Amino acid sequence: MSWLRALRETTRSGLTVERKRLEPLIAVRGAAGLALVIGLSLWAFGPGAAASSAFGAFQAAIATFQRSWRPRPELALASGTSLAVSTFLGYVTISHFVLFLALLVAWTFLAGMSWAAGPTIGLIASSNVAIMLVTVTLPTSVAEAAGHGAMMIVGGLVQAALIVLFPVRRWGAHRDALADALAAEADYARRLRHDPVASFDPLPLMEARNAAALTPRQARTRPSELHGARGLAERIRPVLASLADPAMGVPEEGPARDRVRELLSAAATLLDAAARAIRHGAPVTLPPGAVAAFRTPDTGTILTGPPHRAAIRLGRLLEDVLETAGGDDSQPVRHVGSFQPVRRLRTSAKRDRGERGRSPQEDGTGRGGGGENPQPTPTPQPTPTPLSRPTLLGLIPVALRAMRKELHKGSQITRHATRVAAVAAAGYVIGTALPLGHGYWAPLTSVMVMRPDFSQTYSRAVARFGGTLVGVALATGIVRVATPGTYLSGTLAVLSAALMYLLMRTGQMAAQACVAAYVVFLLGMGGEQWTQTVPERVVLTLIGGLLAMLAYAVYPAWETPRLRSRLADWLTTQGRYAATVVTHYADPAGRTAPEVREALLAARGARAAWHTAVARAKDEPVRHRGLSRTVADDVEDALAQLGRVAMLMEAHLPDRDATPVPAAARFAEALRTATEQGAKAVRERRVPRWDAVRAALEAWDGAEAVPDAVVRRGAGLLLESLVELSEALDTAVPPMTVDGTGELRSRDSP
Repeated sequence: MSWLRALRETTRSGLTVERKRLEPLIAVRGAAGLALVIGLSLWAFGPGAAASSAFGAFQAAIATFQRSWRPRPELALASGTSLAVSTFLGYVTISHFVLFLALLVAWTFLAGMSWAAGPTIGLIASSNVAIMLVTVTLPTSVAEAAGHGAMMIVGGLVQAALIVLFPVRRWGAHRDALADALAAEADYARRLRHDPVASFDPLPLMEARNAAALTPRQARTRPSELHGARGLAERIRPVLASLADPAMGVPEEGPARDRVRELLSAAATLLDAAARAIRHGAPVTLPPGAVAAFRTPDTGTILTGPPHRAAIRLGRLLEDVLETAGGDDSQPVRHVGSFQPVRRLRTSAKRDRGERGRSPQEDGTGRGGGGENPQPTPTPQPTPTPLSRPTLLGLIPVALRAMRKELHKGSQITRHATRVAAVAAAGYVIGTALPLGHGYWAPLTSVMVMRPDFSQTYSRAVARFGGTLVGVALATGIVRVATPGTYLSGTLAVLSAALMYLLMRTGQMAAQACVAAYVVFLLGMGGEQWTQTVPERVVLTLIGGLLAMLAYAVYPAWETPRLRSRLADWLTTQGRYAATVVTHYADPAGRTAPEVREALLAARGARAAWHTAVARAKDEPVRHRGLSRTVADDVEDALAQLGRVAMLMEAHLPDRDATPVPAAARFAEALRTATEQGAKAVRERRVPRWDAVRAALEAWDGAEAVPDAVVRRGAGLLLESLVELSEALDTAVPPMTVDGTGELRSRDSP
């Protein structure tokens, strides 16, 4: 899009106030911690120390609102401690302009690089640099600076203590992530009733996986209903798709399709019941109609082959999800998935509600056996190792490795760190040179609004300036009318902070207005008149925002030119995932499910990177030559179909004692090599060719009979998806397809 349109879109985004679910109890807790710190500091040390401790408590509370699965007390402590260190080092060098400028550049560059370790760390580090620019002006000696730093640590400690003493919906974010994953699968099951090839966004499953990574202390205290359900949800998704897809054997219409629709509807209802139980920590309430749908013995007479195996697995997986979600106090839910009495072997891990192992025939990755309607024999397997998250101290080397990995010329993170360091230095020099006083407002604004991508930087710059105008105007009007003293100014600052905590997730405009009022009242508590802070704050905020916007225009890190590279990465990982699945059919005894799982996670990561890149590129004022939005949409559909076919095949992976399919090995190798070469062609703006894959498929048809038709049918669909990818990248390519037997033919031919 043009620059004018890009500026218009980012301005609209920055000034938008969204309707979000508010969390008043958490806002009140953060404001109470801030009030406690300010009150004690005023009583014991006076307004100067109170302002420093207030900034520490204020920032610590903001840190706990970030999207992080780490324990909230740890975030509060880390924020308060890092701000104290920044303030002390800043005060030691503030009397030497050049030395402080060098410290500011180094500190800001490190804060910019810290985005490599994640947005939470990046935001805390950037906020610490910004607040340091204010707090270094408060002490008058080194000893007093050390005292102010100690009070900031106390502010963080107070916020951490309040979180421990007054928890609000403990494990709420983790519950929501898991419940959202189950609810997304329930919605997927309902959509499959009407669209058997409906798409599924794996983002809720990815969020649930992130939430399942725990520190050792979290692992010891996690509620029982949060154990195991995520792994079961991962297994349910391919089973749902396999049950509904006509390629697996169920006709478009008829009794079998009606039975599939009934099972999908019942599965959606049961998944929603499990999601509600997990979200609220309550026992599972089972809808009788949904349970009855899985207990009927008619399924075995209506469905045969792969659909029948998928129906059996779906019922058993739902049974396990419901037992896990209900915890120890849930009503009995056994035999939800029993089409006929089958003795189930329970392991001790199941009693612990862990992510227990499943037999090859039972798990949703599906090990399809022979015969029409086999009755699998369960065998216990080891419990998978739970995902782990490093402790706060263990996070330091992890963050340093991530920063070092991004430290190269082409990295977006490095370009962001360079930009923000240069702008902070320029803003500080300009602010100091101008005869306004409080020159730190310019670099403070720049550091707070700059982000690694274009749209967030520009929208936040607009939001900060607009919010500053609103907040300063309101706070100034209150000050002029009420002329508050020290304690009333502190009270007004606490109220402003409470309002900011409450409205933080509704948009930057509302949050920045509250922050502006908070700073006016807090500095007023320290004795500064509004006439000393308001005019220069508005002017310097505008200067800081303009510097940030100009820096991105002069030294950008556009996502648009990287779209082909992101697409190539997705093609490579998607091809590797499909090849890994097909290889299981060639060597059932020598392969394990973790190989498929690792390939799937890599493909999901590449898909998420592609979607992030597309979303960022949409708002950038640059055009990508050779990859229009229409082409990008068509390519995305083709790659999504490639992954979907691989998922269907994953749902029917053979048991270890199944007959190997040697032709599948040759096809898998050709598929892996061709997608890697195709990714190279995409990067070089060439159209990928799939001759090797087609040749392997034709050789497969000339080989001996295949015991399981699922893999052969899936192989043909994989080639068809690749052909569609090439068609999307070059509309001049004759439209070709692959029919159900794998024969390549023109779509226009009879």
